Amino acid sequence: MCGIAGILSPDPEQRALIEAMAHSLVHRGPDDMGFFRQGPMAMAQTRLSIIDLATGHQPILNEDDSLVLVCNGEIYNSPSLREALMEKGHRFRTATDVEVILHLYEEHGDDCVKHLQGMFAFALWDRARERLLLARDHMGQKPLFFSNVSGAFSFASEVKGLLASKLIEPQMELEGLWHYMSLRFMPDDFTFFKDIHKLPAGSRLVFENQKIKIDRYWDIDFLKKHPGSEKEIEEGLHQTLRETVESHMLSDVRVGAFLSGGIDSGTVSAMMATLQDQPVPVFSIGVKEQSFNELPYARMVAERYGMEAHEEIVESDMIHKIPAMIHHMDEPSDPFGVGVYLVAQLARRTVKVALSGDGGDESFAGYDRFAGQRLADYYAVMPRWLRQNVMSRLIRLIPDTFQYKTIAQKARWLNEMSLRDRGDRYAHSMSFLRFTDDAKRSLFTEKAQATFDAQDSREKILAHFDAHNVNELVDRMLYTDLMTRMPDHLLVIADRMCMAHSLENRSPLVDHRLVEYAAGIPGNMKLKGMKLKHILRSVSSRYLPKELVYREKQGFGFPIALWLRNDLSHFLRNLFAESRFIQAGIFDAATIQTLLDEHLSGKADHNFRLWILLNLELWHRMYFENLSVDGMRELTDRMMHR
Repeated sequence: MCGIAGILSPDPEQRALIEAMAHSLVHRGPDDMGFFRQGPMAMAQTRLSIIDLATGHQPILNEDDSLVLVCNGEIYNSPSLREALMEKGHRFRTATDVEVILHLYEEHGDDCVKHLQGMFAFALWDRARERLLLARDHMGQKPLFFSNVSGAFSFASEVKGLLASKLIEPQMELEGLWHYMSLRFMPDDFTFFKDIHKLPAGSRLVFENQKIKIDRYWDIDFLKKHPGSEKEIEEGLHQTLRETVESHMLSDVRVGAFLSGGIDSGTVSAMMATLQDQPVPVFSIGVKEQSFNELPYARMVAERYGMEAHEEIVESDMIHKIPAMIHHMDEPSDPFGVGVYLVAQLARRTVKVALSGDGGDESFAGYDRFAGQRLADYYAVMPRWLRQNVMSRLIRLIPDTFQYKTIAQKARWLNEMSLRDRGDRYAHSMSFLRFTDDAKRSLFTEKAQATFDAQDSREKILAHFDAHNVNELVDRMLYTDLMTRMPDHLLVIADRMCMAHSLENRSPLVDHRLVEYAAGIPGNMKLKGMKLKHILRSVSSRYLPKELVYREKQGFGFPIALWLRNDLSHFLRNLFAESRFIQAGIFDAATIQTLLDEHLSGKADHNFRLWILLNLELWHRMYFENLSVDGMRELTDRMMHR
């Protein structure tokens, strides 16, 4: 695990900026730093030593020094790949896993990526051809950003690496921001900054003769289903998952696991416990508010397997943690990210590597909205005029308790979704708790909207929902999530929040082989009637207590809505009174004031919207006013108590 960076330029002064880029990524790899400088290419890597502690220094060159590699990630099938390559006469200089990429390139060229099982983002410089190959893993677990301005092509593991080069002047990308306000993530190759792009998941980029070529080397086929009975498919899933978890335990240092109260992390942790003799270190966090606290369920698993349990209770003082999170995200933080940041901080005191349960919901239909689509169909039997004119008014009278999954929230969601058809319904559900297209047209000023193409963000979802490699409704929803929310939101958070603490996060349920197996499972075995994650629960029941496996999904969350109304209410008023987005003419002051007043008075729960707006304000001050994390602490203290 590490950070990588590079500059391809004929100008030696530009190439010298690689030093600043590398130092900006040292949190990703505090154990070592290496450089390659020759000809027009400068490359760097900061290393977190996990495999081959002694000789795994990067950049790595092949036998005749014609190829140079820097890689961030782990190649789980490297032992078998290495053996096969050595039989063909390839000579290895190190025992590190990523060296196989060099020799696979010698054998297969750009298709080397198709032979890898793992999480990776790498840059391979072909010195003789002056040709640069960049690639990201199938699901996008490891990040890679690039820019082609000022006569230089540059790349880095994080946006801050590119900004550190000073080759790019930070400018806000308003078109990307428009989509973010609805989707909670940046779609396609967007980032928050103009001229900085992300390489999409499962894609490779070739820079040659001053031209950029990007293509996708992998996709998921949902049309071909596994033959056999449900029991046989369940056994196949069990074996695939177990083999995947075992491969993810490859390490020369101790490996732990995140353990929440859900079945995904619980199953991964339990499998680890059965695959090794020593107690598995597991890490869990909780909150004092019992309706959000999952620690009792995590303890069930830890006690059953004699795990080495580490726990921590967090409180609402997280406002002081947000600037550090934004610094590592290079974009606004997310409520889900708070939990990952804190559990990673806890884990790093004991281990360098932790397995997680990320990805179970996206491959096996674990979110309420999957079952909600079917429920909306049943509800839609009621005449449309009744739902639109009568039910909507009655539902607005239900008071919101600002808790998790309240009756008021569910009723509003169900009624609104029933008024739309399949694809449009699912796309709209992405923005329901945030800013719909209509809401954005009130939030963004007319002046701001005139500066970019304000397309309906639902099109970013429908492009995948309506794809030709999927037909069942549940699979359309899953494919959409796997192509959008997974690489552009959840895995972004998992990577940055763990790397903030120099901790490697591995996600067996995101392994592309497991994702492919899950895609081949008939939809009615994943979502059986209204039962979420049916077949995965069957596998999990082999390892976990039944009261945990079959309880209602709770989620890894915090009482944000209550914290914003109470502890942080004064802070919000002061922050929005000095809104940089209002001052810049991007957001409408009256719209923001209405959202704030309605939330603080208890009239409506706008916590998701306010969280985004709060984070944008802090992000702007850090990236456009150059306030440091420490400087942000002073600002937040001032606004909390002014």
